[in-house]
Formats: sequence, C-alpha cells, structure tokens
Amino acid sequence: MLEIDQVDPAERLIEIRQRMSLACDEAGQEITDVTVTAVSKKHLSSHIKRALDAGHLTFGENRVQEAMGKWPGLLEQYDGIDLRLIGPLQSNKVKDAVALFTAIETVDRPKLARALADEMDSQGKTLSLFVQVNTGQEPQKSGILPKDADEFITQCRNEFGLSIDGLMCIPPADAVPAPHFSLLRKIAKRNGLAGLSMGMSGDFETALQLGATHIRLGTQIFGPRPV
Repeated sequence: MLEIDQVDPAERLIEIRQRMSLACDEAGQEITDVTVTAVSKKHLSSHIKRALDAGHLTFGENRVQEAMGKWPGLLEQYDGIDLRLIGPLQSNKVKDAVALFTAIETVDRPKLARALADEMDSQGKTLSLFVQVNTGQEPQKSGILPKDADEFITQCRNEFGLSIDGLMCIPPADAVPAPHFSLLRKIAKRNGLAGLSMGMSGDFETALQLGATHIRLGTQIFGPRPV
C-alpha cells in the first residue's frame, strides 16, 4: 500500500475526472453538473493543501471538532472553499457547524432542523442543506427513514423555513448500492429536489449513472487515512 506522502491528490483528481467522464457519458449526464467532495477526514492540513494547490475547493469532513482544528487556517489562506459536513451533527455542535461549514448534508431530525434554522438566523448565514436518508434502514446509522422522508422534508420547509437543496445517503456496506441510489433519486424527484449526494470511492461510477450530483471521495484522492 502507498504511504500517504506518496499519494499526489492532484494526479488522483485527474484520474478520477477521467473515470467520471466515462460514467457520465454512459448516463447522458454532464460532468460539469457533478461536484466532487474530497473527504479530508483524518488527513493533515499539509496533505489537504496539495489538493487546494491543484485548484480543488470542495471538501467534506465527518466531525465538527476535527474540522475546527484544521480548517480555519486553510479558509484564511484559500478563497472559495466549499466545506461540507458529511457526518452526523449533534445539536450541541450546531453553532460551531454553522460558523465553519458552507453545507450540512446530514439533516435528519426535527430537533436538528429547528436548531439549524435558529442558528443560521442568529449568525445571518445561509447554508446549503441536504437531508440524509437511511435507505438501508440500519438502526446504527443516522438518517431519516425512507417512509418518513417526504413528511420531514415538508416539515423542514413549512415549519422551520429551511431551503433543502438535496438528499444524501450511505448504502449499507454489504449491499448492492444501485437500489439505494435509485430510491434516493425517487424521493428527491417527488419532492422537487435536484441535489443527490451519493457515491463514494467504491461505487461512485454507479452513483453517477443513477444521477448523482455530488460524490464523496476520500481514499481515491488522498490515499489511506492516517491511523
């Protein structure tokens, strides 16, 4: 296995774009309509900078606390960064999350939705929000259940005054991903949502063929995570 410092994120991003282009061509989708979120979880600022220096600006972090430790300095050095929270958000971290991130992809319960609405109003900020759907109905995983998604999206809009931009899912690790991506697309379509954050390092090409607008890639870009 390659050591982390042997992995060049810039070269990896070029290779990924080539694979994306093929998948998008098969699906009749424009590659320019797809955002690659570079998952920088556990990676050091020095490694992240290599992707930033190559012109990549969209990144995903799983934990608010970890992101607070490395991203403020990077945000001062580089303009135009789109920093997305792609991990579970605890209500007591909402203030910090709204201050740091540009997007939250894991809105999944009324308490959190209300807290985000209140905090965005307090800080005078508008974040891009995605609802996370637990398509595999896994008890240990975050996300609204598919059967409750329509009602929750409506509640976010009407009760909390939130603008929801899309949906996100993480299929079960041992499952064929395509049915989960198809389900997410159906829920999004009937709720008038354009954003579909689905597909990771092992299945992003399948996700693109099923309409993904955002794919989340970590090891494909940065190599193995530090232990």
